[in-house]
Amino acid sequence: MLKAGVLGAGHLGKIHLRLLQQSSKYELIGFYDANPEYAQKIVKEFGYTYFDSIEALIDAVDVVDIVTPTLSHHECAKKVITKGKHVFIEKPITNTVDEAEELIALAKKHHVKGQVGHVERFNPAFIAVKDKIDTPMFIETHRLAEFNPRGTDVPVVLDLMIHDIDAILSVVKSPVKDINASGVSVISNSPDIANARLEFENGCVANLTSSRISMKNMRKSRFFQRDAYISVDFLEKKVEVVKMKDAPKKADEYAMILQNAEGVKKQIYFENPDINQNNAILDELETFADAINNDTTPIVSLEQGTEALRVAIQIIEKFKK
Repeated sequence: MLKAGVLGAGHLGKIHLRLLQQSSKYELIGFYDANPEYAQKIVKEFGYTYFDSIEALIDAVDVVDIVTPTLSHHECAKKVITKGKHVFIEKPITNTVDEAEELIALAKKHHVKGQVGHVERFNPAFIAVKDKIDTPMFIETHRLAEFNPRGTDVPVVLDLMIHDIDAILSVVKSPVKDINASGVSVISNSPDIANARLEFENGCVANLTSSRISMKNMRKSRFFQRDAYISVDFLEKKVEVVKMKDAPKKADEYAMILQNAEGVKKQIYFENPDINQNNAILDELETFADAINNDTTPIVSLEQGTEALRVAIQIIEKFKK
């Protein structure tokens, strides 16, 4: 079991603390939070061990789980890595690409592993169809959330859209060629609604929409590729796979057949992949433990977290223009 400590015991930090304590792959040593009075409330309520400094916590563990505000990710992770400890960082990896690239270089220098908390990669619906998403050419995503003051210190792109950016980059095996985007601030000082169009060198186009002032919650992505349509509902954890194949000469009378202008006939098939329900946050933490123990690359590496941040910041830069 790897000894683990958590930096930051806010809403998400408390979830990480609970799951690390439950995990068979970690021994939860304790936590640090910048607010000592709040930290003592956590100690009284849950019985976790509180460390009065970041340095003391780092020295006591093998792995540090950073669940602090984004602005502090770089400073915290730098302290962890230079002490030779492995680091899990909530998304986005850092506030700037330069900070993220510095962490990558430090991790290589100190021979430690790092993973970024892009939790939707572990969503059971996405896992069920990821292998079926093969060279998508058009992608459309909608990530809409009801208003919550938590997270409004950053643009909606870094708060919500970055989940879809990371998922898209994980299935489109081609560099981003061009970005067009617009964002609107409605209630916050930073954009609350955003739309971005990503064009990839292989011709794929992705259209992403995010809002944190929606009347309802929605987290859906649709992937279109030759002879297939795949829909992923990250919120409801449901998938829909529709495939087309050349129609047989003698089709079943109930078969769905489409015929184009050239007379080519295609038969439509519906697939229902098995979805294995899981706790996505627990899975991302435990696969990180596996990567450390087996000396393999984490599922969401520091490099991948940096690429998602790079695209997100390029989108935000487009707003200014």
